[in-house]
Amino acid sequence: MNKFFNSPWFYRLLALVFALLLFLYVNQSKFLNGSYNQNYTDSKITQLSSNKHETISVPLQLNLNSNKYFVTGYPEKVSVKLSGPAALVITTVNTQNFKVYANLSNLKVGKHRVKLYEEGLNNEIKYSINPAYINVEVQKRSTKTFSVHAKFDKKNIADGYHAGTPILGTQSVKATGAENEINKISSVVARLSIPQNAKETVSASAIVEALDSDGKTVNVILTPSTTAVDLPISSGNNKKVSLKFKAEHTDSNKTYSISSDVSSVKVFGSEKQLSGIKDITVPIDVADVKSDTSKTVQLSKLLDGYNGFDPEKVKININVK
Repeated sequence: MNKFFNSPWFYRLLALVFALLLFLYVNQSKFLNGSYNQNYTDSKITQLSSNKHETISVPLQLNLNSNKYFVTGYPEKVSVKLSGPAALVITTVNTQNFKVYANLSNLKVGKHRVKLYEEGLNNEIKYSINPAYINVEVQKRSTKTFSVHAKFDKKNIADGYHAGTPILGTQSVKATGAENEINKISSVVARLSIPQNAKETVSASAIVEALDSDGKTVNVILTPSTTAVDLPISSGNNKKVSLKFKAEHTDSNKTYSISSDVSSVKVFGSEKQLSGIKDITVPIDVADVKSDTSKTVQLSKLLDGYNGFDPEKVKININVK
């Protein structure tokens, strides 16, 4: 036995054992990490191959001839519930590479209940759309041009000061919408917000609105939807003067008589302007007047060089003989 322990083979065998132990010690972390990575990969594969449920909000698209028809009553977005393999659902939620639409191309003018459809979803994904149906009203599309005037609260002007004629960056706008809505428009205004006790010119951007005869907002698209407004505000130098009217562009075969219940107005301006006037003559274009009629005229549009008038508008009667 002693011969074996002292033999070269014993030492060779012992060296081999130590070499194996050293190899196992050095590489144990790799074996463990390999097992961990495999478990992690298996876990991720399991997660991605399992089913997943997600609900997202997507824009609703309409298929119709938008140059001819206008649609109201539909929601801008709808809710879509997705169910299927987790990898596909996650990708769909992140990219939203599908659409939800209502096909209105074959519908006539009137009210309709229509079904919503999807396009672009993977066949392995199940879905449900909420709402599944919508109520819409299809109407003829109409576009008209309207003049714009500024609207503001005169109560916010400081005592002893006067608001002159507003200067608008946009004199007219295009209103687009359903024909019956366009027909409701009575006026288009630029609502200017001015601070309380205002004593100097206000310059701001104002929202443009279409109003019906009751002052309620009409549901149409206005282009542009905002405009710049300058409202001059000056100290209250004013003078009350008589008001006269003069017919212009008359027909030589006719005679015109112009009258008004308003016989005088306050004129606002500089002391130099006001010192030399006793009355104001307002020119009235009667080229289109063929018979007795009434008109409302805005003095600031017919008379230049003054800061403003009170009242701004005057109703006149034109008699033709």
